[in-house]
Amino acid sequence: MMLAPPDFDHAEGQAIVIAHRGASAYAPEHTFAAYDMALELGADYIEQDLQMTRDGVLVVMHDDTLDRTARGEGCSGRVIERTLAELRHCSAGRWYNEERPALAKAAFDEERIPTLDDVIARYAGRSRFYIETKNPEEAPGMEEALVALLEKHGLADAPDRGGLPAVIIQSFSAESLRRIAELAPALPRVQLLERISSSQAIALLPEIARFAHGVGPARTTVDGALVEAARDHSLIVHPYTVNEESEMRRLMSLGVDGMFTDRADVLIALR
Repeated sequence: MMLAPPDFDHAEGQAIVIAHRGASAYAPEHTFAAYDMALELGADYIEQDLQMTRDGVLVVMHDDTLDRTARGEGCSGRVIERTLAELRHCSAGRWYNEERPALAKAAFDEERIPTLDDVIARYAGRSRFYIETKNPEEAPGMEEALVALLEKHGLADAPDRGGLPAVIIQSFSAESLRRIAELAPALPRVQLLERISSSQAIALLPEIARFAHGVGPARTTVDGALVEAARDHSLIVHPYTVNEESEMRRLMSLGVDGMFTDRADVLIALR
């Protein structure tokens, strides 16, 4: 049985703007600086990738290791092998200043790895959240911890915020999404897809429609046939990660429902 799609009240041809890790083209990803900027630019959603610490706290970080985006003494190795207290002193922005000196700001050095609780507490009521369970097989209980936090903040039923769900959950793990469906069935769920062909993606849609409300394909996977097939299965389509204006125009012409971008300002200008 297919699920009813979530109620996305957006104008035809005006794909929703999902700030990929925040405004990550202009500020260090998954920091308050990146999220603040994304909201200033007018993004519809800010994205959070979840990792779990050794003491069971959900933190917002893309990689399962600290090495790429954390700086400071002891700020290396796997996130799941560190406690929150050990992560609190790590800079989450210094790496950005090192790699992108033209966009560097001294304040970025002071950015810290946020917990999901930190992010929701700061932005609830003025933003929407697009949350990914990452590596859930290696972090048993991630889904339970996520739903508990959403319940704490009154978001587990994905209340309407300006015609869109306040929260969307995504994952590459179908089992993780199925678990979310058991714990909080009202939360819209999006199955992320690896970089596969359009025909391969289309073949997966009947099964995905049994437990999810949408698909998140790589931008290169998306063509007219995939969008049409998704519509036939009542699935929304949110491609990742789209930063070039020409590609944004192509995907909007195909009728995608939204897209992830590091450059929310560019997509918003096109809308």
